[in-house]
Amino acid sequence: MEDRKWFITEAGVKMPWIIYGTAWKKERTADLVVKAIQAGYEGIDTACQPKHYEEHLIGEAFDRLKEQGIERESLFLQTKFTPLSGQDPLQVPYDKNAPIELQVAQSFEVSRKNLKTQYIDSLLLHSPLTPHDLLMRAWNAMETIQKDGKARQLGISNCYHLEILKKLYADAAVKPAVVQNRFYRETGYDAQLRNWCADHGIIYQSFWTLTANPHILSSSIVSTITKKHNKTKEQIFFRYLNQTGIVPLTGTCSEQHMKEDLNVFDFKLSIEDLKNISNLLNQV
Repeated sequence: MEDRKWFITEAGVKMPWIIYGTAWKKERTADLVVKAIQAGYEGIDTACQPKHYEEHLIGEAFDRLKEQGIERESLFLQTKFTPLSGQDPLQVPYDKNAPIELQVAQSFEVSRKNLKTQYIDSLLLHSPLTPHDLLMRAWNAMETIQKDGKARQLGISNCYHLEILKKLYADAAVKPAVVQNRFYRETGYDAQLRNWCADHGIIYQSFWTLTANPHILSSSIVSTITKKHNKTKEQIFFRYLNQTGIVPLTGTCSEQHMKEDLNVFDFKLSIEDLKNISNLLNQV
């Protein structure tokens, strides 16, 4: 990877190498987003899912940032359409009785209103739908949004079965540019899926990146590398991910950790370092 904080995706979208995640922040969402952007983050991840995200508070944060001279256009903004299975039945942000195409359209308009923006940089399907025909109906509705210029790229999250992704890719007119998955050993760290994504120009984003991997962070191998580079174990792990083509999400509420997580572009792990950490991931 290049020694900078962002790159250009296959869809032509500027994406940061580290993204700030806003799940479970509740009433603190606006304050934390402001602090994250002030710390140097250039990307925000959210979803139209009131069960876990206060999407409208990100819009409030953008208003506050604009007063400081920081425009929404300078930021990477990613949201998601969450199917009914992932919604709180009492807080569904669209007509739950509508066809899936209308649900997608309504959810997206709620997101635009919440976020006070004319467009979204990256729109994800929050989880695969079954059967495949239903998945493609939702995806085609997202393609309509992309073709109208309201979403610059599309993707999918919580997609752990390569065959589902391959079938989506084959049938999609607008190919997925992003896969966002939980990064943990129960799925073998998506090794096969990540390799396939790399071969097809799809960016792999990781969430639950630190929480799910205390065994990696506390390993003697990572400890040795931290001493060599005078960095924290979290910084070493984030740098490893970036150098292997992964874009991690971090949802820290600590201003110090926000700054530390971004301070990983002034050093490089050696080939040996990368190999040793990769070996840790392979021991699952």
